[in-house]
Amino acid sequence: MGDRILGLDPGLAILGFGLIETPAAQVSGTSGAAVVDFGVIETPANTPVGDRLCTIYDDLHSLLTQFKPSLVVIEKFFFYRMGNTILVAQARGVVMLVLAQHQLPFLEFTPAQVKQALTGYGNADKAEVQQAVARELALEYIPRPDDAADALALALTAWFQRLI
Repeated sequence: MGDRILGLDPGLAILGFGLIETPAAQVSGTSGAAVVDFGVIETPANTPVGDRLCTIYDDLHSLLTQFKPSLVVIEKFFFYRMGNTILVAQARGVVMLVLAQHQLPFLEFTPAQVKQALTGYGNADKAEVQQAVARELALEYIPRPDDAADALALALTAWFQRLI
């Protein structure tokens, strides 16, 4: 058994997660990684922000306790629409706090780095990245919702970086 890598796509309304397990040795012609689980942590829009952050905090603690990843990968923060930027930054801060409490190492990748790692092209579109995720993980479908697919893409990027 290799490593368990947890990808996290932070957001206040939806936080995507995707956990892969990597082989102890690289398998020729494929990433060799397998999906353990993926999904989202959702917080309702009509809930106070503090309560939404508490939900992310509690649910992420539960995920980490259940899955015991050896590495976590987070999408590197870049600016969205100004109104959304602060909320995403707050959710990301909660994620980093929980990771510190669990003493878990983490890596950060920009969307362009993920696109480059999975498709060979830093300006690939979302559909190309999602198809690469399905292909590399030998899935017969593209993971949904998009936030979970993005989290799996982050985990794969970390795995590919470690193989180089």
